Amino acid sequence: MKNNKMNKAELVAKISEDTEVTKTQANAVLDAFVDNVTKTLKEGGKVTLVGFGTFSVSKRIERNGRNPQTGETIKIKAKKVAKFKAGKELSARI
Repeated sequence: MKNNKMNKAELVAKISEDTEVTKTQANAVLDAFVDNVTKTLKEGGKVTLVGFGTFSVSKRIERNGRNPQTGETIKIKAKKVAKFKAGKELSARI
């Protein structure tokens, strides 16, 4: 990699190269992975890839914040957010 960032096209190309499948096939697999993780999280589940990490959903409660331009107190709505916790092997490798 030339820089420290990798976009989807670069990831698809690397997967294609490493697994000797076409870029179209690699893209389909990556899309299926993302779709299935998203669906599982939407349903309130979590996805654990041993050695890599766990995707889960965390709930943020409603809270007060401050508008940085005016200093006015505002309410920040409660929401669900996606969370990723790296596994031990991934943490050890980076």
